[in-house]
Amino acid sequence: MCLARNNMSGKVLLHICCGPCAVYPLKILKKQGYEVMGLYCNPNIHPLKEYLRRADSAEKAAKSLGIRIIRTDKEYDPQTFLRRMVFREEQRCLLCYQFRLERTRNMALKGGFDYFTSTLLFSKRQKHNLIRSVGESLGKEKCAFLYHDFRQGWREGRETADEMGLYKQVYCGCIYSEFERFGKELAGNNQGGNDSA
Repeated sequence: MCLARNNMSGKVLLHICCGPCAVYPLKILKKQGYEVMGLYCNPNIHPLKEYLRRADSAEKAAKSLGIRIIRTDKEYDPQTFLRRMVFREEQRCLLCYQFRLERTRNMALKGGFDYFTSTLLFSKRQKHNLIRSVGESLGKEKCAFLYHDFRQGWREGRETADEMGLYKQVYCGCIYSEFERFGKELAGNNQGGNDSA
């Protein structure tokens, strides 16, 4: 475990889930003296157009804050993601966090980073303690998980994202969360019984 403190330094690979969630963590990490690079690795996001919108938003945020970002678009494969989740849907968040944070850690090790962390720690809608637990379990001596509760800057980050004109999504990302968000609309549309094409 590594807690973020003032006046620290080192290279950090920051997993970025989307632009709005990146703004505050990037600001804080830079302020604390870290050399930060972003990683957009989110094979969970469905559909492809949503994945691309979030990737573009993440790049826009990173560019505005003077950070380079790596995109793993060639690894985007919804079939592989869904195969990992099938019959384990109740554990999908854990599995999703594990995959993305492990990929971040591996890339951080390969790139000679001192730390890895994630913008998932910014969102009030994510399972914060689970993310922290997964990250800390993946930390290595050569590349520790840098924990920081970025939620304290939720309002500031969201307001800055609005000012920057960043795309804001309305569901977590996977097909399951999309259905949870919009499933009520489907139920409302099925009342008429009309099955025309």
